[in-house]
Amino acid sequence: MEPSLGTLLRDRQGEDWLVGPSSQEFWRWLDQLTPSFAAYQAACPAHDAGVLMAEPNPLRFLATALAAWVADCTVVLANPHWGHQERQQVQALVNPQWGAPIQAGFGGYPCRVPGGEAGQLLIPTGGSSGQIKFAVHRWETLMVAIQGFRAHFGVDPVHAYCVLPLFHVSGLMQALRVLVSGGQLALQPYGDLKAGKQLALPPGGFLSLVPTQLQDLLAQGDDALPWLRSFRAVLLGGAPAWRSLLDQAQAEAIPLALTYGMTETAAQVATLLPEEFLAGHRSSGRPLPHVVLTILDNQGRPQPTGQAGSILIESRALAQGYLCLPHQGAPTLEPAPPSLDTDDIGLVDVAGYLHIIGRRSTKIITGGENVFPEELEAVLLATGVVSDVCVVGLPCDRWGQQLCALVVMTPARLQALPALLRPQLAAYKQPKRWILVEALPRTAQGKLSRPQALALAQQVLGGNF
Repeated sequence: MEPSLGTLLRDRQGEDWLVGPSSQEFWRWLDQLTPSFAAYQAACPAHDAGVLMAEPNPLRFLATALAAWVADCTVVLANPHWGHQERQQVQALVNPQWGAPIQAGFGGYPCRVPGGEAGQLLIPTGGSSGQIKFAVHRWETLMVAIQGFRAHFGVDPVHAYCVLPLFHVSGLMQALRVLVSGGQLALQPYGDLKAGKQLALPPGGFLSLVPTQLQDLLAQGDDALPWLRSFRAVLLGGAPAWRSLLDQAQAEAIPLALTYGMTETAAQVATLLPEEFLAGHRSSGRPLPHVVLTILDNQGRPQPTGQAGSILIESRALAQGYLCLPHQGAPTLEPAPPSLDTDDIGLVDVAGYLHIIGRRSTKIITGGENVFPEELEAVLLATGVVSDVCVVGLPCDRWGQQLCALVVMTPARLQALPALLRPQLAAYKQPKRWILVEALPRTAQGKLSRPQALALAQQVLGGNF
């Protein structure tokens, strides 16, 4: 049986486990914050009392989130850089008291989680229309994923170099793997690493990147290459990586570990081992020990080995449900089924390696972030400047896909449109290309034809993406 979070924090109390930020400051803040959250939790008579975490400083975020969680609060993670549109969605879901942090100077705010239970951790993800929802995890589900990771790589302790946001499952799980296994965590803004400020992590650690970050670091040449080679694995996920980037990494002997996973699965489901990557493999690797994958056809029947279909995931690490906002009605905590029928299309070959082929939905992945065009289109139409719009994802070596908005509007107002959009949505949801059109392609039933809109955008731009 795995120890509880409280036991782990007591066992590691005072350890110098952080590289970069001050471990002593972390422990001091944790000691200061935990009684405040325990008092808040005890004073709330309702079971739906929670804490919304929206703290931009990584060290403060980590200390505050762990203090709230160990005090048995229901913790809701949030991107502190969300725009007005996203904050409105979160307001409707958990009603945070933005102006009244539980502890002054730390971004933990009282909120209400309908149907929530003590000790739950809610991690933000996206729905089919881009509406924010939260995957509901517990300590036990995350521990299953952590033990699967350690067994897959055969490592203990885990040392991790984290430049990804802690409110994402990809960043959070790095910190928890280190905490559970007795390792060390380098915590650093990616901009500092890109500027060449490398921290000294013990040998054999793990670095997690999205493809654009790997491209940046490879471009630094001898300033970064020996450092990248020093890791047990450079975990690469969040967006499809282009072939030339992978070939360059192999030529430079970078120990890449291509990964497939999501918020609902507590990060990794399948991961390619670095030695397999360096030998020329380009799949997402084999499933981790705690995961069973089944490929289904259109009727939900298991596919033969090597045949493509939708990916069904079975795992004790799966989220227990979602906190979401139905089209009509109050926020609801919906239980999850025992297996996850994903939006992804893939196949498992005869050697057991998972190959991702594509997605079933309209979801666009740009720079490792999920963007749903319907959400962006609604915001554009709400400006009153645009009469019709379609957002598509253009192929892009740097971002995987880049957002392009085809708009029907008065030409003279197009130049001002990005400024109108900027305060409403996070930066990664801002279109990088704008195309003015007289009309958008539609089907005979009057529905927007996204494939035709994408083809039109590619025709207009002539391949200059």
